[in-house]
Amino acid sequence: MFEIRPFRNSDPPGIASVWRSQPPHRGLTRPVTAGVLELCVFSKQVFDPEGMLVAERGGEVVGFAHAGFGPDERGEAIDTTLGTTHLLMLRADAQDDALADELIARSEAYQKSRGATVHYAGGIRPLDAFYLGLYGGSELPGVLESDPLQMAHFVRNDYTEAARVVVMQRELTRYRFGGPRETRQIKRDTSVEQTVLPPPRHWWEACVTSGQDRLRFGLRERRTGAEIAHVLFWDIEPLATSWGIPTVGMVDLWVDPSHRRKKAATHLLNESLRLMQRRGAAMVEAQTMAENKAALALYEEIGFTPIDEGRVLRRGPSTG
Repeated sequence: MFEIRPFRNSDPPGIASVWRSQPPHRGLTRPVTAGVLELCVFSKQVFDPEGMLVAERGGEVVGFAHAGFGPDERGEAIDTTLGTTHLLMLRADAQDDALADELIARSEAYQKSRGATVHYAGGIRPLDAFYLGLYGGSELPGVLESDPLQMAHFVRNDYTEAARVVVMQRELTRYRFGGPRETRQIKRDTSVEQTVLPPPRHWWEACVTSGQDRLRFGLRERRTGAEIAHVLFWDIEPLATSWGIPTVGMVDLWVDPSHRRKKAATHLLNESLRLMQRRGAAMVEAQTMAENKAALALYEEIGFTPIDEGRVLRRGPSTG
């Protein structure tokens, strides 16, 4: 018999044991300790013990489902309109569909009690408060295709695909930088600026990215002084350590609308990747939505290769 209850302060070692029992896949940090979970999950300001549903059998933790929410539009408070089950895991010797179904139901009930009517599975921006650096890669991708156990549990519970995420990587150790001829003019007209540990844009970003080693590159016009593009990199830790390859995540690529399709992004990425290579990065990972054809074409031009996919799963609206 299983008992499902809210999180207790004594649970981290048991939860870490459940994590370590999972089948290996590229998007899951291995190994994990109670200390790592404390740093990356339980100590976060937005962690609510009531949202961490723990399954116990004979006094031992054998599974969990972690429910949560995202921010309001300004990123200054929690918005409980949309909820998600950030992660669902069962210990290897407790793989039981009925237990997984009950954990999902309890997670949804917690979300509903706070006001959510639509339920997601997995972390995806802005429902990304936890597990960045522990699951997925450069960003949280929903539920990875390479994570079939978790995928099967949510699909069985009527979660359907709302979108897809393409996960891509580019090796840097033998990467030769130069860029197409079209970037020569923009190289003359702009300069690349680096900002180490850029300040968070709002409270939610501070909650999500606390502890990350981040580096921001901005592309600035020499004539006007205006920033026309920027991109941010961060060390994907501790996940990159489990890969055994120094890997950085590339996120928040932005180009001013008036400078799009003028090779500003191509030049910025070539310059920033060259500098990241000099800092010791051997691999870079990026993610984008599958329907973003412009971003996919850009990343292909830079030399990225798809390695995995994430599925954004949702269920709702719910009533009652």
